[in-house]
Amino acid sequence: MVVLREGMCPGLDENIVRDLRAANITTVEDLVASDTEELAQKCSLSYMALLAIRRVLLAQHTAFPVSGADLYEELLSSTAIVSTSVPSLDKLLDSGLYTGEITELSGGPGTGKSQVCFAAAVHTAHQLKQSVIYIDTTGGLSASRLLQMLQVQTDHVEEQMEALQRIRVFRVFDIFSLLGCLHTIRCGGLQQASLGGGSVKAVIVDSVSAIISPTLGGKQNEGMSLMMQVAGALKTIAKDFNVAVLVTNHVKRGAGGELQAGLGLSWSHVPRTRLLLERSKSPGPLLGSTRTATLVKSSRQPCHIKAEFDLNWVSGPEEGLLGRKRARDSSDS
Repeated sequence: MVVLREGMCPGLDENIVRDLRAANITTVEDLVASDTEELAQKCSLSYMALLAIRRVLLAQHTAFPVSGADLYEELLSSTAIVSTSVPSLDKLLDSGLYTGEITELSGGPGTGKSQVCFAAAVHTAHQLKQSVIYIDTTGGLSASRLLQMLQVQTDHVEEQMEALQRIRVFRVFDIFSLLGCLHTIRCGGLQQASLGGGSVKAVIVDSVSAIISPTLGGKQNEGMSLMMQVAGALKTIAKDFNVAVLVTNHVKRGAGGELQAGLGLSWSHVPRTRLLLERSKSPGPLLGSTRTATLVKSSRQPCHIKAEFDLNWVSGPEEGLLGRKRARDSSDS
């Protein structure tokens, strides 16, 4: 269900939304299913205005059939691939994060989800010279870590600052703030973020489960509706603006003790591609830094293939951050 909000379409202002709610019309489904003429009389609203609003909302939220050939042509003309900057993960993802799609990293605490998000943001901002929208829902975004990654890639302070300016950060800590943030992005936030240089090519939400999970414990129906509104907003942003959306999710144990991504079956259909991150049993270049990624959902690659990566990398899993800095420092001395 999609809740009616002011500004969803031309003509749907605050007064009309208030009158519709007074008539128990709170969602797009309610409005579409109602008798427009009867509703106009009941709410003392213009029949023609309500009819126009209904038509626009139907066009926005109704699926129209397209041919496979049209979809393939659209794919060829619009899709770009954004690297995570981690070769082993890019290989699992069939080259990287695809624009127009949602990619999910699921894993427990300390498995590297945020570090991969940092790396993808830094690579997009510095190497690609494109903008990134980073939605931080846990307070875990580390500006010093972003700068540290940039310092390994370039010694020029000006380049570092330009890259940081291309990463626009939103901090939200509840689902209503997240929905408001996504609405802002859809209604002009992407253009504003592009003012720092380059178009927006990635939207990162770290973590989506930290916001959604608390809503699923109380009124189940309401929480599920809010979760699917978040999913719909993310899909719309990915598709309509041709950006790569990267989200992180927690994990839980299944009936057989296996790790599974959180948020349940309904959410499992949202990401196009999903990686499960775990602590690796084999030692990395630096003690405890090696992680394992498993491809658990993909339409391009065989599932359940694995790859290892090092949390201390910047450009690749074989070269840790400290090792690269030491090598560069020794060559400078």
